[in-house]
Amino acid sequence: MNIRQSTPNAEMPEGSKSEVPAGEEFFGILAIFLRLGLTSFGGPIAHLGYFRKEFVEQRRWLSDAAYAELVALSQFLPGPASSQAGFALGLTRGGYAGGLAAWIGFTLPSALIMIAAAYGIALAKGPEAQGLIEGLKLVAVAVVAQAVLGMWRSLCPDAPRGTIAVLALAALAAFPGLGMQLGVIAAGAAGGLLILRHEGAPDAAPIASRVSVSAGVAALVLFFALLFLLPVAASYLSNPAIGLANAFYRAGALVFGGGHVVLPLLEEATVTPGWVARDDFLAGYGVAQALPGPLFSFAAYLGAASAAEPNGLAGAIIALIAIFLPGVLLMLGCLPFWDWLRREPRIRAAIAGANAAVVGLLAAALYDPIWVSAVKDGASLALAVLAFAALVLWRLPVLAVVTLTAGAGLTRVFLNI
Repeated sequence: MNIRQSTPNAEMPEGSKSEVPAGEEFFGILAIFLRLGLTSFGGPIAHLGYFRKEFVEQRRWLSDAAYAELVALSQFLPGPASSQAGFALGLTRGGYAGGLAAWIGFTLPSALIMIAAAYGIALAKGPEAQGLIEGLKLVAVAVVAQAVLGMWRSLCPDAPRGTIAVLALAALAAFPGLGMQLGVIAAGAAGGLLILRHEGAPDAAPIASRVSVSAGVAALVLFFALLFLLPVAASYLSNPAIGLANAFYRAGALVFGGGHVVLPLLEEATVTPGWVARDDFLAGYGVAQALPGPLFSFAAYLGAASAAEPNGLAGAIIALIAIFLPGVLLMLGCLPFWDWLRREPRIRAAIAGANAAVVGLLAAALYDPIWVSAVKDGASLALAVLAFAALVLWRLPVLAVVTLTAGAGLTRVFLNI
């Protein structure tokens, strides 16, 4: 088996190679993801729509097909799918520093708000704040609808792949849930293997991982070492910091899909031992629902609000790093092998089927939870349609659409529409 190592000098897709100093590249990536961390409302599937708009359409860091492969990979791995995809996107652009910049930028805004909530700083809860949030949810409708349209055109160009996407959409609409999400991607891969045997050769290097095989193996070894050794260390050393890290690392390592799926694990890890009161847990979760960025940032609230030390800022940092670290290590461990796998003819066919299923998954998420939670009446439908037109027909920047739609949400409150 000849696996070509992916190094910083490996061939990269158009737009991926850097021609700026490393420091400037780090802060450039940080600025991009900081803006996304401030404006990406709607949950992990919506985040993936924002990422596609930013990095496939506008910046052309990678192709639609490569992005769909990245989404499928992040969906299969434990951890927060959108954060893992964001980390990988930063990694392809700026190496390890770029991945770190992407994670910091996307996570920091929601993490800071959750820490502030743990310290009891009051957050706006009046009708104006609610109107603003409702407007931002409608942006997510437009962004994901645009992503579905664009990915359908590029990833479902024929009847077999279109059929896979439609069947995936129908299955998820009838039986929503994480298990079905993983199931339809697996079924799409199986369908592709059966009916897409003549799938053409892939691009030379659609995902430039910039991670060597040896580094990938080391990341996988570290992932499993921490998973099995942290509980032992927490039991025998009786160190509160290690105990806190163990609880959140385990939650991040054992959950697929991220987001709401991690909540039972977090409740067991923090409420059951008495670290956080149940009412405080639910209050923090309520705050997290209204925030942009990853829901895993809820860990910062729990670490800061913990009755057991370390808590406060130190507890927030430990919990935040521990819950995201497993997903990062798994992504680092899998990326070096991805290019070799996708070059195998049967695997290419399976990937094409899985990509079509991802389109169906995104379309199902456009309806539930994004559409059903955002479009509640005729006025909100009109705003969603206008936001979609602003992105697709008038090609306004996403930030402008976010600003205008949020402002429209506030206007509805003042005018009582």
